[in-house]
Amino acid sequence: MRKSPSAETVEGYLELLPEEVSLALEKLRKIIKAAAPGTTEVISYRIPVFKYQGRPLVGFGAAKNHCSFFTMSSSMIPKLARMRAAELKGYDVSGATIHFTPDKPLSAALVTKHVKERIAENEKRAKR
Repeated sequence: MRKSPSAETVEGYLELLPEEVSLALEKLRKIIKAAAPGTTEVISYRIPVFKYQGRPLVGFGAAKNHCSFFTMSSSMIPKLARMRAAELKGYDVSGATIHFTPDKPLSAALVTKHVKERIAENEKRAKR
């Protein structure tokens, strides 16, 4: 993966990645879009991030040896820890981030579940 601070769009970010990584992240991107159609995509923290009601919802990125799905919320940490033994078995979980590889992508059901949880969380915060 080439590093470049010049990726200003999600498409630009994906173009900088090796093909298999780019394809895996594009698949994840489509799942997120389907689960959260009212979001906007931006580059934030040098990674693609989906925003909902102006707040970060979820993001994704690539590192040298893995891809990441960022849930962008510390309240997700205990939920992910509880899921580690069952739904996330075989994946590395670090804080509120799930690491995966292109040959072992996250399931659409799992991603959709987390995106919906984050939407509900953002809506609850907006009401406060």
